[in-house]
Amino acid sequence: MQYEPHDYQKYAQQFIIEHPAAGLLLDMGLGKTIITLSALWEMLLDYFMVGRVLIIAPLRVARDTWPKEIEKWDHLKGITYSVVVGSEKERREALSKRAFVYIINRENVTWLIENKLFRFDMVVIDELSSFKSHQSKRFKSLRKARAGIKYIVGLTGTPAPNGLIDLWAQINLLDMGERLGRFIGGYRERYFMPDKRNRDVIFSYKPRDGAEEAIYEKISDICVSMKAKDHLQMPKLVLSNVEVEMNEKEQQMYEQLKADLILPFADGDIDAASAVGLSNKLHQMANGAVYDENGKVKLIHERKLDALEDMIEAANGKPVLIAYWFKHDRDRIIERFDATSIDKSEDISKWNQGKIPIAIIHPASAGHGLNLQEGGCHLIWFGLTWSLELYQQCNARLWRQGQKETVTIQHLITKDTIDEDVLKALEAKDCTQEALLDAVKARIAPKKK
Repeated sequence: MQYEPHDYQKYAQQFIIEHPAAGLLLDMGLGKTIITLSALWEMLLDYFMVGRVLIIAPLRVARDTWPKEIEKWDHLKGITYSVVVGSEKERREALSKRAFVYIINRENVTWLIENKLFRFDMVVIDELSSFKSHQSKRFKSLRKARAGIKYIVGLTGTPAPNGLIDLWAQINLLDMGERLGRFIGGYRERYFMPDKRNRDVIFSYKPRDGAEEAIYEKISDICVSMKAKDHLQMPKLVLSNVEVEMNEKEQQMYEQLKADLILPFADGDIDAASAVGLSNKLHQMANGAVYDENGKVKLIHERKLDALEDMIEAANGKPVLIAYWFKHDRDRIIERFDATSIDKSEDISKWNQGKIPIAIIHPASAGHGLNLQEGGCHLIWFGLTWSLELYQQCNARLWRQGQKETVTIQHLITKDTIDEDVLKALEAKDCTQEALLDAVKARIAPKKK
């Protein structure tokens, strides 16, 4: 296929070539994969700047999306690649093949480095935000290897989904601490102050006055941000909430668990040992079922399933994609609607060919890089997630460039439950995200309508 880049794609491609450390904060649907591969072609085969490139990505994106993009475009001929996934034997065999580009899933980064198999002069991190935890093994491992990397590129559409604290580890991988400091403690001390805490433990931090502007200024020379609405004619998006309500008995059970942290049953209690555990249990109850202390599923109500049935019927035969969070929700949806779970490459192909009328997907596995817009335009959130990043990325599987119809995203919300809090939390977190992206937005002209 012939590639005809937009102006913003040319800009971003050149930004990668000109910056040894580059953070591309590209909104979903802007084509970060093809932008990066186009830059790699020039750096590998035109300028001879690098010789061996490692791409780190979520598993299915590493296995499916990057190889398909390399093979798809005519101008990328000459880029050889090897996909480093599977068993250890398969990974070692893939690494032994001669290629310009090696593509590995992020879970195996530590294995690669600890086994002294890391020999790359350029690294591309697809979904840089998956390295946001400075305590994670993947961050610590890659940080050890960072000094030997000549060029590094970080790609993400959600760099700070849970606040500016998330930025330190990501930027540290890019510049080795030059801009935000070498240590997370110093970063916190300079730009933040304790927020939620008890006498001895600090649970969260909030930015000091002027901290956001100072952080943005520090990273603006190596980060470029672009929003899809500025550069693409995006499909129309319709968001709505469908509210259901528990009956009096069901609501009393919900309130009892909320107040007492335990709901007694003859064959196994439902208990919540902590605030996080309580949130988890209440979330399950709002969806209609909950795990007890023995791991068995207790059915509470079918309000959401009944509403989902009406929504599927209202779709009038058009394909419907359903996002779920808990396994018992998945099982109940499959049992009632004979839905197909999008798990494998062949499932993605069948969905995009219009062969799956009702599909279900988990945001954690569908969050990044999967193109599902050809198979449908209707997404229903059966159970929401607290993660803004997974929420936005899952929505972007359908609402993206190439979608030919209006995209409808509906949230199933149980009235007077934690569902309402999750929606509010997602909206509140988005404020910081938007501020960050606006602050480092590339100063190039938006696409003319």
